[in-house]
Amino acid sequence: MSDPERQGPDEEESDAQRRRRRAQFLRELAEARALRDRVQPRRAKAARLRHAMRMRTFRW
Repeated sequence: MSDPERQGPDEEESDAQRRRRRAQFLRELAEARALRDRVQPRRAKAARLRHAMRMRTFRW
C-alpha cells in the first residue's frame, strides 16, 4: 500500500488534498452514470421516472 499522497498512517491529509480526491471521484461517478445512460437508455429512462416520482412525493 504505497499511496503517494500519504507519508504515514498517522499523518493527517490536508483539506485541499481531500477536496481534490473528492472532486475527482465525483467527476468519475458522473462519467460512469452518463456512460450507463447511453448504453442502457430504457433502464436510464425508468430510473429517471422513478427518481421524479420520489421527488414529487417527498415531503420537505
